[in-house]
Amino acid sequence: MMKDWIKAFRLRTLPLAFSSIITGTAIAIEHFDVVIFILAILTTLFLQILSNLSNDYGDAEKGTDNENRVGPERAIQSGAISKRQMKKAIIIFVILSFSFGVSLVAYSMRNTNIVYTLALIITGILCIVAAIKYTAGKKAYGYRGLGDLFVFIFFGLIGVLGSEFLYTTSFELSSLLPAITIGLFSAAVLNLNNMRDWENDKASQKNTLVVKVGLPQAKKYHFTILVIGIVASITFVLQLEFRLIELAFVVAFIPVVLHLRRVAEIHENPTKFDPELKKVALSTFLFSLLFLLSAIV
Repeated sequence: MMKDWIKAFRLRTLPLAFSSIITGTAIAIEHFDVVIFILAILTTLFLQILSNLSNDYGDAEKGTDNENRVGPERAIQSGAISKRQMKKAIIIFVILSFSFGVSLVAYSMRNTNIVYTLALIITGILCIVAAIKYTAGKKAYGYRGLGDLFVFIFFGLIGVLGSEFLYTTSFELSSLLPAITIGLFSAAVLNLNNMRDWENDKASQKNTLVVKVGLPQAKKYHFTILVIGIVASITFVLQLEFRLIELAFVVAFIPVVLHLRRVAEIHENPTKFDPELKKVALSTFLFSLLFLLSAIV
């Protein structure tokens, strides 16, 4: 049974989720606090698992997870976990996400005014709601073509800038640039997922952005957001007085460029998009690690 839950947690998605915390930490490295970092990572861990479980439940409830789905078989779809068990697990991870999130805010904002504390707690609650409402519920935003936007906001802007704020109680306008990189790369992973599943999504009335604009336009969109993401982080460094080591993260863009060529060659078989998800997710994680390394050195 435990292996079924571990599979349902979809641990392969965690490096992408951690990328925003690592990037925000890099920006605020002079104010680094190990307690904030650990609590932020744990909160993100629970939020991501919550999102994955809610996604499993929501797609199963709406019939999107069926025999025509291209991606890996989900827990409820396979019968390994019942809907009732999944509901209980979702509640547990809501509690864990909220508890660790409040602990993170209480510790990081211990010497600041109550306004910052309340603002961050409200933001945390919004993160929990967003994690659940991607596919679950009658007004799931993932079924209305808004998944990419929400991923950009929560993985990119809130994830990176929020992490910086936890350390410094402020953030620089220039920090938007690496936040844009993480947000767009994360949206690209979702776009790949949706390009892989677009035929079944269309039949199941899951109106993702790919379903709305069609596969050819989705590929152009994919190319555009990745290129903008690359340019944003390079611009962040170039507008500062930088050392060459601070461009080390460019190494992470090599597999991204190769990936774009591969995507351009996929025309008829959507299953070929599946292995590309891991490439972009791991490239994003590598970017964040190199970005942090260059800030430390």
